[in-house]
Amino acid sequence: MPGTKRFRHVIETPEPGKWELSGYEASLPITEKSNPLTKNLDRANAEQIVQLLGQCEAEIFQEEGQAVPAYQRLYSESILTTMVQVAGKVQEVLKDPEGGLVVLSGGGTSGRMAFLMSVSFNQLMKGLGQKPLYTYLIAGGDRSVMASREGTEDSALHGIEELKKVATGKKQVIVIGISVGLSAPFVAGQMDFCMDNPDVFLPILVGFNPVNMARNDPIEDWNSTFREIAERMEKLQEKQKAFVLNPAVGPEGLSGSSRMKGGSATKVLLETLLLAAHKTVDRGIAASQSCLLEILRTFERAHKLTYGQSPKIASLMKQASSSLQKKGRVYLVGWQTLGIIAIMDGVECIHSFGADFQDIRGFLIGDHSDMFNQKEDIVDQGPQFSFSQEDFLNSILPSLTEIDTVLFIFTLDDNLTEVETLVEQVKKKTPNIQALVHSTVGQYLPSPLKKFFPSIISITWPLLFFEYEGNFIQKFQHELSTKWVLNTVSTGAFVLLGKILQNYMLDLRLRNSKLFWRGLAMLQRFSGQPKAQCIENLLKVIYFPEEVSEEILAAPISRHIQIAHEKEQVIPIALLTLLFRCSIPEAEAQLAAAPSVCEAIRSALLRVGRKRSADSIETLKSTLG
Repeated sequence: MPGTKRFRHVIETPEPGKWELSGYEASLPITEKSNPLTKNLDRANAEQIVQLLGQCEAEIFQEEGQAVPAYQRLYSESILTTMVQVAGKVQEVLKDPEGGLVVLSGGGTSGRMAFLMSVSFNQLMKGLGQKPLYTYLIAGGDRSVMASREGTEDSALHGIEELKKVATGKKQVIVIGISVGLSAPFVAGQMDFCMDNPDVFLPILVGFNPVNMARNDPIEDWNSTFREIAERMEKLQEKQKAFVLNPAVGPEGLSGSSRMKGGSATKVLLETLLLAAHKTVDRGIAASQSCLLEILRTFERAHKLTYGQSPKIASLMKQASSSLQKKGRVYLVGWQTLGIIAIMDGVECIHSFGADFQDIRGFLIGDHSDMFNQKEDIVDQGPQFSFSQEDFLNSILPSLTEIDTVLFIFTLDDNLTEVETLVEQVKKKTPNIQALVHSTVGQYLPSPLKKFFPSIISITWPLLFFEYEGNFIQKFQHELSTKWVLNTVSTGAFVLLGKILQNYMLDLRLRNSKLFWRGLAMLQRFSGQPKAQCIENLLKVIYFPEEVSEEILAAPISRHIQIAHEKEQVIPIALLTLLFRCSIPEAEAQLAAAPSVCEAIRSALLRVGRKRSADSIETLKSTLG
């Protein structure tokens, strides 16, 4: 590939994994497969967890291998060419901004990424004295930025209605729909609507599965499946009337947890593309592959610098896990957009691990007055929507205890006097404070502030001599690096607490159709039972103590999710009923008696395995006479 020869990798990416082979978990899309690198994640210690998750994230930058099928990757010629074409379309809007708009849209993590990037690129434009052209849409509205509301991404009509609102009166609208697994109906509906209205809308689909792996289940309030919509977009791409950007980046380190690699790859791909468009349009030239590669290389460096701090990341993970084990809290306090990263990480632990919203929480220090579309939807809406400096000082600080952990996340360009004041207040309440600090070469943390922290993850970045737009690369590096650290720490903390089986989120909550089908796939995998039997047991647990009637069996998935999303331990209970053919109360009793959910399941699998082996021996004996 001509592009990548100029910029050889600055990190060592793993050898192509088994997941690339055509027969590996063949029925699952890439984003739902289990990563062979982390198959024993639940047995790893903190240092090993950091190493394994870091290796998984490195797969973002991996080139095409020799395996069959050869998936297109981030550095593939086809992807780079499409990125250049999309950057050109963004430039058209930037050159003629009157009546133009760039919409970033998604549900869950993808929607939060849309929010973050919209804020960043509007800041970039304001700094140049230009009118901001970006906006974001997230399924469920602004409340979904601050709270886990995953079910809202299941409506195609909701997506279209929200798009129509922000696009009213606009003449040229680029809609970048983000769906990591090519599965979210919220995005699918928007892409379909854009194709039906080509005079105004240009749809760009971003995800990390091949189109033939896009979800093909019927969308309840729409007449096409996601796959059919993506296939239609592929055909229109030949005329540049739609675009699909879907490099394969490999399965998640934690199976299906798209908040991790999927979110990181989204950030890398779109910030590279959009920044290239801004950098080159001001020079009056078109974006090029060399410009894209120059930016991509800086993100690769970010990976190397971040995971160069692995021992300290592991130390922070152990501290966070210890606090959670003791029923304490973990607070992530970040300045400016690093606070957004902190909020995202905390929110996403709720549906990933069945965590309480108070277990890990992020707070944003700094001005957020012009960030949100509908700020009134989140201000004064209860403790779950508290995220500001005032909220931390008024609601959290007075109740901090010595078993809580507080991580401060800032750069040396932030107001260090403000940082020191807050750290001093927290230090009086708990000794468990740490810092994640970003600096550039030649900057040093002042001694009075440094002495407060028993441990500091200090990441020093090289000086970048770029024009104004280029300076945003450093900001994006800080954010991505922070995301990697926080995702690794929070995921690892729950792994150490026994929340993970192998590399599966066994204790997830069924908050949307994607999670429902993921949970069902886990039941099939671990029980070995047919799909029909797994569905029956799953519904019995969801509706218990109500009997599962014919009406319930015929009901749409949305009804099951509505009942299930507030229930705890649905998948573990259903799995135990399948393994032991026991009642739901008996399964609940087994879980209650075990030290952790995964220990209960692990023990059950061993017992069932021994019984099956014994049965096989007896069968053999009788056969031999």
